[in-house]
Amino acid sequence: MTVKAQKKSAKYIKFALYALVVVLVNLVGLTLFYRADLTGNQIYSLSPVSRQVARTLSEPLTVKVFFTKDLPAPHNNTEMYLRDLLNEYALNNKQHFKVQFYNVSSETEGVSEAAQSNQQMAREYGIQPVQIQILEQDELKFKQAYMGLVLIHGDIIERMPTITATAGLEYKLTTAIQKLNNKVSALLALDDKITATLVLSSSIQKVAPFMGIKDLESYSEGVKETIERLNTQNYGKLNFAHIDPSQNPDAAENLKTDNLMHLRWPHIERGNVAPGEGIIGMLLQYKDKVREIPLLRVVQMPIFGEQYQLTSLEQLEELIGTNLERLIDINEEIGYLADFGTLALGGANPLGPQGGEGLEQFGTLLGKTYDVRQVDLQEDPIPEGLKSLVIARPTEKLSDYALFQIDQALMRGTNLAIFVDAFEQKQPQGQPFMANQMPAYVPLDTGLEKLLAHYGVRIKQAMVMDEKSYRQRKSPQQGGGEQAVYFAPLIEKNNINAQLDYLQNIKGLIALEIAPLELDDKQIAEQDIKAHKLFSSSDRSWEMRDRIMLNPMFIQPPASDNEMASRPLAYLLEGSFNSYFKGKPMPEKPAAPEDPAQQEPSADEDRNDPLAAEDLAPATSSVQANAVQGDPKPQIQGQGAVRDQSVPAKIFVIASSKMIGDQLIEESGQSPNTMFVMNMIDALNGREDIAVMRSKEQSFNPLDPTGPGTKAVIKTVNMAGLPLLTILFGLLVWWRRHARTRRIQKMYS
Repeated sequence: MTVKAQKKSAKYIKFALYALVVVLVNLVGLTLFYRADLTGNQIYSLSPVSRQVARTLSEPLTVKVFFTKDLPAPHNNTEMYLRDLLNEYALNNKQHFKVQFYNVSSETEGVSEAAQSNQQMAREYGIQPVQIQILEQDELKFKQAYMGLVLIHGDIIERMPTITATAGLEYKLTTAIQKLNNKVSALLALDDKITATLVLSSSIQKVAPFMGIKDLESYSEGVKETIERLNTQNYGKLNFAHIDPSQNPDAAENLKTDNLMHLRWPHIERGNVAPGEGIIGMLLQYKDKVREIPLLRVVQMPIFGEQYQLTSLEQLEELIGTNLERLIDINEEIGYLADFGTLALGGANPLGPQGGEGLEQFGTLLGKTYDVRQVDLQEDPIPEGLKSLVIARPTEKLSDYALFQIDQALMRGTNLAIFVDAFEQKQPQGQPFMANQMPAYVPLDTGLEKLLAHYGVRIKQAMVMDEKSYRQRKSPQQGGGEQAVYFAPLIEKNNINAQLDYLQNIKGLIALEIAPLELDDKQIAEQDIKAHKLFSSSDRSWEMRDRIMLNPMFIQPPASDNEMASRPLAYLLEGSFNSYFKGKPMPEKPAAPEDPAQQEPSADEDRNDPLAAEDLAPATSSVQANAVQGDPKPQIQGQGAVRDQSVPAKIFVIASSKMIGDQLIEESGQSPNTMFVMNMIDALNGREDIAVMRSKEQSFNPLDPTGPGTKAVIKTVNMAGLPLLTILFGLLVWWRRHARTRRIQKMYS
């Protein structure tokens, strides 16, 4: 064999060996799976809490995914991300975590028999196709696609009917798995059944056609079938009952029907309907706990007036599931101060005195994770065992007794989340709220201020303005351009505390009508409290004091830079706090306002009436309850009624209730402001790992700010750098060739 032939065969052998190595590497890759996540926040890898949740599964959990194949971007990326994410869950518990993908196609396309069966299965699980826009052959078209999944754990089913984006997907999956675990445990622990009672007066059927309500005659049967189906999904813990108040008024009186819909109607000549009344609604009851579910809504429509909407059976199934979870305490309980003028957790009247402020979005987000317990301090004390209590903008003066209850709850370890305002907005006297008069801002003193000052943080009577603020676009009629809204500071990431894990990934915030805070270093040192400054304004901010006017057109920065400085806007205090009431007598509970309908008790009855047991030490209340008229009060002192120092606890304080208002909080939970607020709530409830996972993926991730000098250098490098590198590379090539030529010349010279 010639040398040339040997070289040729060696090349073929080498190529074959290389091909064999590539094939073997791919075969090994099928069994030895490894992936590297090079993103900064590890957004394509499971968080530690997600891995822990998957590993703690002791019973099979099946995830059934119904996702239409071959969808255009960005939906195909969503499917790929979902598939990878679920596979990572499965890798952490191969025995109990099972994932099944079902082939479903659009309803408008020809599909196989198997795909039709899968579509039917998806609809039975409550996964309906959604309409998406696609660009196909240069035409914008609409397509029906399935993009949802269900999680099945035992008999319990949790649905995610629509998955259109990857944002927050891991958080939703992990919290859904946690909820399933908690729900299974809670249902199996019930020693009695939950009764779902449909309260529906048959008399309403006569007026239903005049109210625009259809098929009311078969509604009760549909509700019964829904309850029976839910019963099989909840370990047989549901009972169905139907009460017709028209036929059985005695049974209706024994139910708590005050919050159900009561209807009354006059004589209707058109249908010869006699005057009557009826009740419609549903009650979920377990022992002495009851939750009401409305079945009929009244909607005020323009032109048409009042319109009645009957809750559909699909909506009812979802409502029953939500109320069932709250009835048996699936989620952790969180307290919310509901009196002393605090904001309501719900929509507000836009014509109200606070300009339509409401906490609807905040309340919705809280309800997804926690069971919110309304706390009325004028009636009851703060319950034992609450991990945290939210106080949102009280406007009424808190009594010493109420402050005592808050103080002692902190001493017991209940963490406080306090959103207060330094000023109260008031409309000028004699002017309607919607008039063009500017509202007045009156300093607010609720009593919480002295409590916070004792713990080490003071709220200053001022409003923070900032040159780095939100910019509002002006209309063409106003000349166009932008208007700086100085009372809405933009918080850059360098002014956000990145030392706390659950705040590291929050890159920016917007504050609104916020007052500055200041620490009392002496109080902090005496109590050995650790204070975390959570975020602050820029160094181009100043304070507006005395006469507050929040009209952007009339606000100007101060002439002197001496007033410019960064202001702390939110603090987290943690440690063992000293009680504000240490060494002070226990405040008395204010007497309830007298009811004119009740007869005033006599002097003898008043003297013999025992005091409320919760207001006194056990020994004292016992003696006073059994004291007879004329006997001197024994000098007995109780101990332990007032705690002087707290167990380790936390206080989160921010001087702006706008931070949890609907202007800055959005329901999806993906905005930086929403993440910040919910992360702080989770941190107060010992869920820091969940908070870190929530903020892992950021929709707002700005570049680091650069100065003019840096920009000039980068611009110069971009413009002159590439040509310079080309010239240098050419010179290097020329030099190497020249050197090679000289070496050859030396060899043969």
